[in-house]
Amino acid sequence: MSAPAEPVRVAPLHRALPTEAAPPIPAATDPAPPRRPRLRALDGLRLLAALMVACYHYGGRGGDITRAWGASPAGQFPRLHEWFAYGPLGVQIFFVISGFVICMSGWGRGLTDFFASRVARLMPAYWVAILLVSGVFALPWVLWHALSPSDTLLNLTLLQMPLGAPRVLGVCWTLWAEVRFYALFAVCVVLPGVTRRRVVLFCALWTLAAALGDAADSALLDQVLMPRYAPFFVGGIGLYLVHRDRRDVLGWGFALLGLLLGQHYAVGDLWHPDGPDAFSYRSTVVIIAIVTLGFAAVAAIAVGWLDRANWRWLTVAGALTYPFYLVHEHLGWVVVHALHVSLGVPAAVTFPATIAAMLLLAWLLHRFVERPLTPKLRRAVARGVAQARTGR
Repeated sequence: MSAPAEPVRVAPLHRALPTEAAPPIPAATDPAPPRRPRLRALDGLRLLAALMVACYHYGGRGGDITRAWGASPAGQFPRLHEWFAYGPLGVQIFFVISGFVICMSGWGRGLTDFFASRVARLMPAYWVAILLVSGVFALPWVLWHALSPSDTLLNLTLLQMPLGAPRVLGVCWTLWAEVRFYALFAVCVVLPGVTRRRVVLFCALWTLAAALGDAADSALLDQVLMPRYAPFFVGGIGLYLVHRDRRDVLGWGFALLGLLLGQHYAVGDLWHPDGPDAFSYRSTVVIIAIVTLGFAAVAAIAVGWLDRANWRWLTVAGALTYPFYLVHEHLGWVVVHALHVSLGVPAAVTFPATIAAMLLLAWLLHRFVERPLTPKLRRAVARGVAQARTGR
């Protein structure tokens, strides 16, 4: 696999006159859009979505975080815990952003470059996060236990989800959804060459196939087509088409379709009847409102309404989002327990202090892992794919 070669012009059978030009050969791909200023508001929205998820993990549910606090977070945050419980919707917002960004970054790229960039973007911080969490959980005074060496090594492949193995990182299920989206987009759009027509066809066929796959109740189709998440990715792709041309009716249509289908799946996943055994109650109206606001925020960025949010610190926020997302949950438990239970720091201080500690760790991972390793891994993967293609 490699970047598409320049189109070859075939000499005409007759000898052209000196002033006669050979007819142009249509390009295999639409031209890449001109470089525009970085969408820094999108970086800020990424971090906001990650903080939503962190609020859920620290104060919006029971389970392991209860051990960290020494009591239920509902008791630590009597009113806020009900709002923290909506934090999982940050993942759906992530998926909308991902659809936007992957379509943008894939435009004008060959398959080799696209594949290398995705591997290099995901894996360095992910590998270090796996090893870091496993190492901390292996310490004798930590309440939680590391997985077996075999399961830990398997987690390095990012294939633990389809193999049904335990996960080192609880959030890695979202990465598995992202990887499947990358694969579908690469095979269906990037491989033949990105054009608006192919992007539109991809969105239409994926949406229909995902709905049919859901109706078929097939585990295989569910894994491949992801009916619960496809609407968010498709909606994000539609909003990127809007970013290219505000008058793109089909782009707006896919964004609206993604919203309508996405809220259905979000309500189905997160709503439950109220009752004495429920940690908190999520309102259907609030779930729909948050999903709508997520789409609306990306739409506002797409049409340029937030172009004035061009502060440089937003770029830093975007850079910290991925490593923060990887490490915040499990290592956050350790920090919460150390501050609140061991040192007696009040919950109102422990909560923001833990988030600040995870952001600092995220900066260290970005500075000393991602920045040096990402370009090296990208070049190595691209070289390896090129060598495999040429048979060397």
